Amino acid sequence: MKTLPEVTKHAKQQMGKAVENTHRELATIRSGKATTNLLDTVKVDAYGQQMPLNQVASVSAPEAQLLIVQPWDKGLLGAVEKGIMTADLGLNPSNDGNIIRVPLPPLTEERRKELVKVVRKLAEEGKIAIRHARSEAIANVKKVEHVSEDDKHRTDGDIQKLHDEAIKEVSDLVTAKEEEIMEV
Repeated sequence: MKTLPEVTKHAKQQMGKAVENTHRELATIRSGKATTNLLDTVKVDAYGQQMPLNQVASVSAPEAQLLIVQPWDKGLLGAVEKGIMTADLGLNPSNDGNIIRVPLPPLTEERRKELVKVVRKLAEEGKIAIRHARSEAIANVKKVEHVSEDDKHRTDGDIQKLHDEAIKEVSDLVTAKEEEIMEV
């Protein structure tokens, strides 16, 4: 059986993971500037299986509107190019035989609004994970034996504080990402 501090510690870890995951997901959403994280979700058919792009190539952002992808195995150029096209990121890569250039077209107002909706959806998923961690922790607090009701109540309050901090962190990430996307 867990102790109250163990329950609190576990809840804090779960909420931290939810915030970190939301942060990682938001980093893959395109704003006005080129970022190597933009291609994190791209999968490439390599060596008979689907592999993440960062395991078969290096990605760099030499300019604000350009990404350069350099596969470590030249034989994968076509597969990497196809992977970027099919990733539904609205990008048109061009292959020169050695590297793949991925120019980033300027975002339209309509596309920016769509991206903001995607950001809000990802944030809501993060908040749901945080709420789930809270309710799981509170259920575990009730199961702890040989502890006073006051201690259980105090632990519930601590878990609620962790929850509120995590939710605020996600909200701050969303606000920053929305500003970044809407910035022209």
